[in-house]
Amino acid sequence: MSDTYKDLFVSAADGLRLYARDYDPGTAGALPVVCLSGLTRSSEDFHELAVALSRDASQPRRVLSLDYRGRGRSDWDKDWRNYDVKIELNDVLQVLTAAGIEKAVFVGTSRGGLITMALSAVRPTLIAGAVLNDIGPVLEAAGLARIRGYVGKLPTPRTMDEAVQILRQTSGTEFSAFTDDQWQALARVTWRESEGQLILNYDPNLMKTLETADPQAPLPDLWPLFEGLKPFPLLVIRGEHSDLLSATTVEAMQDRHPRLTAITVPGQGHAPALDGNLTQTIEHFVLSVENSA
Repeated sequence: MSDTYKDLFVSAADGLRLYARDYDPGTAGALPVVCLSGLTRSSEDFHELAVALSRDASQPRRVLSLDYRGRGRSDWDKDWRNYDVKIELNDVLQVLTAAGIEKAVFVGTSRGGLITMALSAVRPTLIAGAVLNDIGPVLEAAGLARIRGYVGKLPTPRTMDEAVQILRQTSGTEFSAFTDDQWQALARVTWRESEGQLILNYDPNLMKTLETADPQAPLPDLWPLFEGLKPFPLLVIRGEHSDLLSATTVEAMQDRHPRLTAITVPGQGHAPALDGNLTQTIEHFVLSVENSA
């Protein structure tokens, strides 16, 4: 429990316990925001953004930030095959129903953006607007290969300082603009302390979902899912050094979506940290969605 959010635990359809951070200022009327993280990440990724939105002096709003099954404080699944976007989509729907959220702006980083696109197909009434953080309908093979190369395979650090060094060594080129504080925040969301040692903040069996995928197989066509977002205002964030979302794909997205705003974050790769100036950018976007409703 924190002084900025409440712990929310929800049972998935199969009984697995799911967790979300509920930043609820207790004020009705404002459009809520739902934050969906990347493949191995957790609700903690959005803390700075969630605090800013929920404690905004002029328009405080509820923010819900989810841990998928097998990540953060949600239970690990005994069957790794359930670490699947379709099942995670259903989990998100279960959490939103339990939380009483009927319409929101969705902020999706990487996998969270894929889930947001899928939501537009199965439950478009939930969406008022969306932020896609370094994700789109075309996934670059180089980025997928890099992700496959590190998930569940990072060395185990003995201290958080050592964790920071590991991340700097593996991602320093991509995130050349990162500050010390940002590296430390990334380390804290990648590992957590358990029984006196650091362990990954996600089920290492997640890597099996990547290992069983055929890297030579053609990538799925996600443009039809992206089309589902056309009725809604859309903010697309791309890291300058991203190897998963190309600048060419962002241009194609702009050509197809009449209400899309795109920004590039200098000195960052996949996926940019939603802090600092980006927090303000997202705040302004959410307000614009609310005012145009």
